[in-house]
Amino acid sequence: MTEERKTTMGHSLALLTILIWGTTFISTKILLIDFMPIEILFFRFLLGYVVLMLIYSRPVRTESFREELLFMAAGLCGVTLYFLVENIALVYTLASNVGVIVSIAPFLTAVLAHFFLEGEKLHRQFLLGFGIALTGIVLIGLNGSYVLKLNPIGDLLAFLAPAVWAIYSVLMRRISQRNYHIIGSTRRVFFYGLLFMIPALFLSKFHLGLTRFGDIGNIINMLFLGLGASALCFVTWNRAVGLLGAVKTSVYIYLVPVITVAASALILEEQITWVTGLGTGLTLLGSLISEGKSSKVISSRRERSV
Repeated sequence: MTEERKTTMGHSLALLTILIWGTTFISTKILLIDFMPIEILFFRFLLGYVVLMLIYSRPVRTESFREELLFMAAGLCGVTLYFLVENIALVYTLASNVGVIVSIAPFLTAVLAHFFLEGEKLHRQFLLGFGIALTGIVLIGLNGSYVLKLNPIGDLLAFLAPAVWAIYSVLMRRISQRNYHIIGSTRRVFFYGLLFMIPALFLSKFHLGLTRFGDIGNIINMLFLGLGASALCFVTWNRAVGLLGAVKTSVYIYLVPVITVAASALILEEQITWVTGLGTGLTLLGSLISEGKSSKVISSRRERSV
């Protein structure tokens, strides 16, 4: 596969992933009526793990315990901590608030990648794009009210989510460089995520409560989270990270609040005003500026290698 095709595929996979992930806040918010955060987390990733096992059952063999630690850390950060913190945050704050706050993940990812990954340095144009995008994201969050509805506990938890996601992105970039099978490596991450989830299950009031799945709405939303947002999207996102790099892929997270707020209006009937249009424009502009610098850097490397 040529470099151009790899880049195109990476962008396509990242965009597909973010289109689905942008609506997961809505499904989670609906499921929180009958399920606790830890229950949603457990059921969706258990379902995702089973599906990935059915698709690709061959074991992933690591060469050392140090490499195994990469999978363990990725499972802890990308599955257990990120989604547990995010789901709990949705209990205390608005879905749109969470969608806005987690969008600082690209900046945090860029900072970590700058120090821990080769060839993914932090550039001024990325920071400029981040500033513009963040301005748009804040406008989307305000949604024309001009009064930010802060929920301290929920918003603080939401701020922790992008921090652990940034760590996950860097870890997955390192894993992708070892050329493991993408479905097999994602399944291994899910395994450790579920394993680290067990203590939280015992500490919470977790119960199977299978009668809750008698509600067709619960079934549809859980299938969406387990099959689409987990099994499919983690594979496509991890592949995109392998093709584009952690920083360039993370820029797509800027689009999450745009998709989330649109879905919130359609499903949860959260009000949207004209300010959202301005915020959306700034968000898209900022993401394009951030992507532009990354593209120039990659192009210059190719030219030097010729």
